[in-house]
Amino acid sequence: MIRYLLTSALALTLSSALFATDWPQFRGPNATGVSVDKNLPTEWTKDKGFKWKATLPARGVSSPVVVGDRVYVTCASGTRGDRLHVLCFDAESGKQLWHRQLQATGSTACHPKSGMAANTPVADETGVYALFGTGDLAAFDKDGTLRWYRSLVSDYPTITNAVGMAASPVLVAGKLIVPMDNSGESFLAAVDTKYGKNIWKTERPREINWTTPIVRQVGSTTELLFAGPKGLTAYDATSGADRWTFKGGGGAIPIGVVDGDALYLPVAGVSKFKIDAKGVAEKPEWNAKDMQTGYPSPVVYDGRVFTVGSQGLAVCTNAKTGKVIYKERLKGAYSASPVAGDGKVYFLNETGLCTVVSAKADEYEPLATNDLGDGSLGTPAIANGRIYIRTDKALYAIGK
Repeated sequence: MIRYLLTSALALTLSSALFATDWPQFRGPNATGVSVDKNLPTEWTKDKGFKWKATLPARGVSSPVVVGDRVYVTCASGTRGDRLHVLCFDAESGKQLWHRQLQATGSTACHPKSGMAANTPVADETGVYALFGTGDLAAFDKDGTLRWYRSLVSDYPTITNAVGMAASPVLVAGKLIVPMDNSGESFLAAVDTKYGKNIWKTERPREINWTTPIVRQVGSTTELLFAGPKGLTAYDATSGADRWTFKGGGGAIPIGVVDGDALYLPVAGVSKFKIDAKGVAEKPEWNAKDMQTGYPSPVVYDGRVFTVGSQGLAVCTNAKTGKVIYKERLKGAYSASPVAGDGKVYFLNETGLCTVVSAKADEYEPLATNDLGDGSLGTPAIANGRIYIRTDKALYAIGK
């Protein structure tokens, strides 16, 4: 009887995890850009079609993240971008629950398109962890109490990136994984979530890089796949040890997608590789050179791969064969990565124009084109049956 109860409890736990609709980090659950939510919205404008709209105090290019009934977002203000903001909103009503500010300790130099609130925060049921382009790192509980704070540039004074940093942290088994590739001291570190102290720190090449680590489970080992200019390296999440490196998997901005034993990398367009416990196969199963990405990362959904290039060329291919299904030129320039769910793919451009397309059609089939009329570089989040989009001026919860 006890065994039955334990088995039932475990099944319920796994079921809850499977159907959870949180969007806790950059590009959602394990950076896939895919949601299991249903009845997602198709049409909206800057005046209607949304549940709520909340004014933001400043601009940012980070994405919103959603866990439970909380939505977190970061901004940066001031003539030098040195005033850092972390805000929390009620996911249902849009009420601002708290707003905290930090003074930057690192350089605020960056590309004009970017800013100091470029790294997407990561959250769990206890609160949020915010990393800024200045190297400032802070943890707040879900009620806004500061748990700990670190100035990484004080700890490691040579950290520098004249065009700005944007790689986002992730959470793995009670560890905050902090990517810090730059022109100075570069590393990947696991930080204790309770106290903010390093658990391990692994040196990385001193090169500029904006990619976010991907988490992969290999038997009893959790790996962190971290791409950089010299290749894709797998690190042991427990120790930080280097397990293997795939030199053909280098990158700088967009990140790949792990889907079972397949790895889709934004190299030479997009390439599909076999991946197993030993690493990545030397040669790709296919290569789609038409799938140029630029800033946005690819999304793999319903047996297809979708990309949009920085200049708006959207491409859909068959995930199994790599055969191009269609190509279509969308309006505007793109920095946000596409996201998908409920049979739809959402492409958000830099002016706040979002094109919604059918994920199942065998030719380009736009379902709607929705204009928020405000700049937007952050990737949308999907949670609670809604699309959460941050623009330069506001945070929108789109849907019912």
